[in-house]
This record gives sequence, C-alpha cells and structure tokens, in this order.
Amino acid sequence: MQTQANAPGGPNGPLPSLQRPLEAEQLPPGRTVLAAERITKSFAGVTALREVDFDLRRGEVHALMGENGAGKSTLMKILAGVHVSYDGTVRIGGVATAFAGVRDAEAAGVAIIHQELNLVPELSIADNIFLGREPLIAGTIIDRRRMTRAAARLLRRLEVDIDPESRVAALRVGEQQLVEIAKALSLDARVLIMDEPTSALSTPECETLFKVVRQLRSEGVAIIYTSHRIDEVLALADRVTVLRDGRRVLTADIGELTHGTIISAMVGRDMAASHRTTSANGELVLSVRNLTLDQPAVNGWKRVLHGVSFDLRRGEILGIGGLLGSGRSEILESIFGAAAGWRGGEIAIDGAIAEINSPADAYRLGLALVTEDRKSRGLHLAASIRSNVALPSVGALSHFGIRDFARESRLARDVVRRLSVRCANIDQTVATLSGGNQQKIVIGKWLATEPRVLLLDEPTRGIDVGAKQEIYQLIFGLAEQGLGIVVVSSELPELLLMSDRILVMCEGHQTGLLRRHEATQERIMRLAAPGMAAHPWESQ
Repeated sequence: MQTQANAPGGPNGPLPSLQRPLEAEQLPPGRTVLAAERITKSFAGVTALREVDFDLRRGEVHALMGENGAGKSTLMKILAGVHVSYDGTVRIGGVATAFAGVRDAEAAGVAIIHQELNLVPELSIADNIFLGREPLIAGTIIDRRRMTRAAARLLRRLEVDIDPESRVAALRVGEQQLVEIAKALSLDARVLIMDEPTSALSTPECETLFKVVRQLRSEGVAIIYTSHRIDEVLALADRVTVLRDGRRVLTADIGELTHGTIISAMVGRDMAASHRTTSANGELVLSVRNLTLDQPAVNGWKRVLHGVSFDLRRGEILGIGGLLGSGRSEILESIFGAAAGWRGGEIAIDGAIAEINSPADAYRLGLALVTEDRKSRGLHLAASIRSNVALPSVGALSHFGIRDFARESRLARDVVRRLSVRCANIDQTVATLSGGNQQKIVIGKWLATEPRVLLLDEPTRGIDVGAKQEIYQLIFGLAEQGLGIVVVSSELPELLLMSDRILVMCEGHQTGLLRRHEATQERIMRLAAPGMAAHPWESQ
C-alpha cells in the first residue's frame, strides 16, 4: 500500500480526504497495527540491522532498547519513513507498505519524536508545531490566531507554561524537547514513535509525559518507546524488545523482566554497579558568591539567578539539581562566561578573584565546560575526531600561528586511548560515532586542556547504560586525581550516585545544599518544587 505523501492536517485535525489506515475503530485492542519482518539495513558496507522482526499492538507501549549503535534509531527511522531503502517488509494493519518519506508515514498515521531536535530555531513554537500544516484563511493567509491557540492547547496538555509565540532559539534543550513532543501530538497519530523523549527532562516533566503516554495508550494509540532509563521502561512499557549489534536478542512481556535481565540482554554481560566511594577534602579550587544573572525578556530584563553561592574543593563532585528553568545550566554558563545578559557576584579560582567575561577568559583560568547539547554546541559534527579534540588547544599546539598536525594527532590518539573511544581511527568523522563515543570526545577535548575545574551539563544525556557506566568511572577517576567537578543532571538517581554534595535550585534561587548522606530523591524534589524560592534555603 502506497499512502498519500501529504501532511495529516493542521491545528483542526486531519483532512477528511486523507487515507488513515490506522484509525482506532478499524482495529480492536491488542491487534497488531505495525509489523517489521526480517528488516536488514546497511550503511557504506556496515550492517546496522540484520533480519530484525518487530511488532506493535494497538493500545500498547512497546519499549525498544539497546546500547548506542545497536540499531534502534535505524529501525525507528525505517518505520517512520526516514529511511526508505532497506531489505524486508513493513506492514501497516496487515498490509505491506513502502513509505516514500516522512509525510507518507504521517499520512498513514505514523509519527516520530526524534531525540535529536528537528526544529527551526528562528521560528516560534507555534510555527514549528504546525510547520507545513498551517491553517489558512481563504486558502492563502496563515491564520496565526487559530494556530497559536492550537499550540497553546498542546502545551497545556504537557503542562508547559511557555508563550507559543516564543522563538525556539530562546528555549533550553528540555523545553525544545517538549515542543518536539507537542509537534508529534498535533499529528493525531495512531502509531507514535518516541526516541528518548525524557532525555532532557527532569523528574516532574517526565511524570507529566508519562501521564500523556498512558492517556494515549488508553485511547488506542500504539507507542514505540525508546529510553536508556530502565526504571521508567519497567514502569511504563507493556513489552520490551532489545537489539544488540543490529540483531533482535529479546522480546518479552514486562512482567517477565527485571532491571538486571534487560541490562544483560543489552550489553551481553553483567554490569558492575558504579558508586562514589570517596569524598573530597582538598583545598578550595572554586568559590562563587552572590552570583546573579539578568537576561533580556519580552518586557525588559528578567533575573534568572538570585544570589547563588557555593564552594568547590579539589577532588569534589558537586551536583546541581532542579526543574527545567530553575537556573541549573545558567550557573555553569555564568561561571564560564558564556551566559547571555548581565552577571553579578564574585568568582574566585584558587582563592584569587577572577575576571571572567568570556569563555576565552575561563579557558585561560583553567575552566572547562561540557554543554548539555553536544551536537549543536559541543562538537563540529562534520569534522574529524582529531580536529574536534584539538579545537580548544589549537593555539597551544600551533607554532607561529601554523597548526602542528602531528601534535594534534598525538593528542587525539591519547584522548581516544584514555577514554576508550570506539572508532576506526582519529580521522573518522565525529557524526558517525555513537552518542556515547561522541560524549567522550566532548569531555576528552576539554580534559586535554588540563583544567582545574570541569563543568558538566547533562554529561550522560541520550547515551546507553554501558556508556553511562564508562562516563561515571571516568568522572570518578578524574575526581580522585584532584579535579574539581560540577555536574548538572536531570536524573535524580544519577545526582545521588555521583555527588559529594547537591545544590538544589528553584526558580533561579538556591533552596538547598545537601551532603551526600542526607540527600534523597524526596528531599531534592521538595526543595526543587515551585514556591520553594520564597523560603530560606537550607545549607547542610
């Protein structure tokens, strides 16, 4: 069946003339709505999928899991019409289907939420949600009022308090992820493919999304759900399929699985638990006093940080937690001289007051920042591993302004060896690496500068459980060597696992500073809850 290559309607729902083979009334609960049979796909001679079978039933959440590079994204892109060339058969409602593209899949009732954001930064939220499907007046003029109202309804469903006319470029990564989800919901799909939808969301935003997923399931929507967070899969999914090295190695009902069996299927071995065994007692390396940040807003300026203060010692891992918009990332960007707006307060490095007005100043003082979005702000995807690793150090590696490629190559090989980066060679393009290996390159290029303080914003976002374990061990090892580390994470278990102390933020205010043995998920969430900014923060 070849479907029409049209978008499925606009803010008022699907167009009447569109073929919709996956309407709920056509298939009873539990019936297979989508099936992939013996799917094989190769890229440049490298096999990404090998004879993979997968099926999805109406009204179920089927989790698709595996390490980075296991073939999950490739399979999802085939089912969503992104990849149109492959071997095998895809069936929709029992009928063999060949999508000509994404619009074809959407017209058939299949939509995908990409982990890698697919938004136009300079357009508004409403424009992005309905791009190519805008409601028209008299068939010629975009009805912005109707489109904005429809976008606002979708955002309210996700409990997002953002003006739909806001530019996407002004949003944080987590907020952009919610816009991607709203865009997919606007398609009224009967099959929804969700690729790491919670990777940039904090716990309350995740809970809101889970409510939406459960509601969609009750309405008969079939959902393919990919996540590296095993606990949320166990709580949300009806079935799990695990891919490893391009092959299906497991499909089972959720009641038959445990955390351990899923990990073993994903990595092919048992994983030893990571934990932080030592606490820091070193000298002060970073002191922040009364840090404030004012940024441009619609009606003038808005204060996004209100008097944040903390110290960091050599060998210490300081975690920062809070909800989206609480000011977590702005703390790191302000310290590094990368935040837009006006910064106040005092920063000291090794006891000396530091003037940091730009990232170049921060670099000279021994600071390094790994940003939350590695693809847009952390890496040059089209460049090689060697070029990416050398980028922050290119001045130090050059002679009289001429690049020393031999020294760059030695540095890149050392980073690849030290961080166990899986690659063909240092001239491999970074875009072809898995997410976990890309993250290692981002961290490695800054470690090559031999920093005093390492600032990490969501260091394990979007990487699998095996790569997470490697990143944790790397961070623990760096702390043991005396590096001062500040980590922002949306995952509370990760904060509790890694941190010696946890700074909690709420609405730009510091509401808690907890020692490891006193911190719990419940206590952190209480301090992060809206309204806590009005109360004095507790220092532990």
